[in-house]
Amino acid sequence: MKKNKKIVLAYSGGLDTSIILKWLQENYNSEVVAYTADIGQEMDRKKIIKNAKKLGVKKIIINNLKNTFVKEYVFPMIRGHAIYEGVYLLGTSIARPLIAKDQIKVAKKFKAFAVSHGSTGKGNDQVRFELGYHYFGPKLKVIAPWRIWELKSRTDLINYAKKHNIPIPKDKKGAPPFSVDDNLFHTSTEGKVLENPKNSAPEFIFQRTTSPEKAPNKPSYISIDFKKSDPVSINGKKLTPEKLLEKLNQIGGKNGVGRVDLVENRFIGIKSRGIYETPGGTLLLIAHRAIESVTLDKDTMHKKDSIMPRYAELIYNGYWFSKERFRLQKIVDLKRNKVNGSVKLKLYKGNVSIQSRMTKSSAYSMKKVSFEENKTFNKSNVERFINLHKKKLK
Repeated sequence: MKKNKKIVLAYSGGLDTSIILKWLQENYNSEVVAYTADIGQEMDRKKIIKNAKKLGVKKIIINNLKNTFVKEYVFPMIRGHAIYEGVYLLGTSIARPLIAKDQIKVAKKFKAFAVSHGSTGKGNDQVRFELGYHYFGPKLKVIAPWRIWELKSRTDLINYAKKHNIPIPKDKKGAPPFSVDDNLFHTSTEGKVLENPKNSAPEFIFQRTTSPEKAPNKPSYISIDFKKSDPVSINGKKLTPEKLLEKLNQIGGKNGVGRVDLVENRFIGIKSRGIYETPGGTLLLIAHRAIESVTLDKDTMHKKDSIMPRYAELIYNGYWFSKERFRLQKIVDLKRNKVNGSVKLKLYKGNVSIQSRMTKSSAYSMKKVSFEENKTFNKSNVERFINLHKKKLK
């Protein structure tokens, strides 16, 4: 293999991807391009660049995708009210397709022959990345080190790092670390004490939400404005998608909103336990359902609810770019132009309650719903309606 061939690696700057970077250099005799997608995760740009340069990397790409991530991935998913297995708002799942798409774009720019990722052989992310790779770069080779190398344990990784003078953080020298993924939408934590489902999640693992017990003793009130089914402002102030989600994360996290403890069924067949924090996403989901309740007709709402489990499963399994997800998204967005208005929420010690829904939509009629007698609703038709449905019982 010629030395001028390139591999684009999804690189975080941490220990694991630094080891992978070195391993790729050794085993493929190729130039490795370090690629990082900034989607709002906690990251140190200087550290990423410094660590990559130490390993001889000449091309280091860090792309800011935060606004794209929220506008083109999170918001469409919120419109679909996607929740996996009853509680998971799909924070990791929705990020991988965008990273894969942009990584392939970088690979094509540098005429790389392959792309690589650091996902383990037991997780969902390897599937999500590689389905995205295939959609945008079907001819590119995919290198998944965790499935093919001979490094089998944390000890093997540490020894390999020592051999190649790769810095090892102190917290990585002992027990296996928590597996943490974060982006602008959520934070997930897995591993260690969480692997045994009988153990309670220790408070110190929560990173973006205050414990409800320690949340403010006074409630917070926020108003979210929607236009064509997407949030556009908070408390009357217009914000970019990125800044809007950041603001909701701050308000929700401070009030202990958005914590989930889930034992989930992974796509590849393993059950795993994770702690998820999605404060801003939780507020958006509640507010969006509230504004739809006064702007959409029953048939549209119920159709959306009926397809949601499948829609959510497609996202979880990595099928964001599939024909089926595109088809379901059209159903989700069929009448999004009608979803306009404002929802006021009350946040208090982990709880969220709806205070008001305001819209100019005519879908909700105060005259028809009133208990006062009026001529806008013909009650004589109800008996015929009931008799018709009696026949369907037979």
